[in-house]
Amino acid sequence: MRESTVEQYFIHRVREAGGLQRKFVSPGHKGVPDRICVLEGRVHFVELKATGKPLRADQAREHKRFRAVKADIWVIDSKDAVDYFIERTT
Repeated sequence: MRESTVEQYFIHRVREAGGLQRKFVSPGHKGVPDRICVLEGRVHFVELKATGKPLRADQAREHKRFRAVKADIWVIDSKDAVDYFIERTT
């Protein structure tokens, strides 16, 4: 499944769940997650990928940094994974 398909489904499901999501861009920091999502008062960082596509080295490095400060970070690569994210965060 293409990343754009996963992303559009993610946007739809977050909106449907009453949450907010925004594109995350951080100049000077390559590899940051694609989206910031707020659901039920909690902030989640989300990397959207094409099905089966692994993280790039810069993305893995940034995810490690986010996890080191206890940030909630997800890698989502399918509609099923989007549904699981919604179930676990609402």
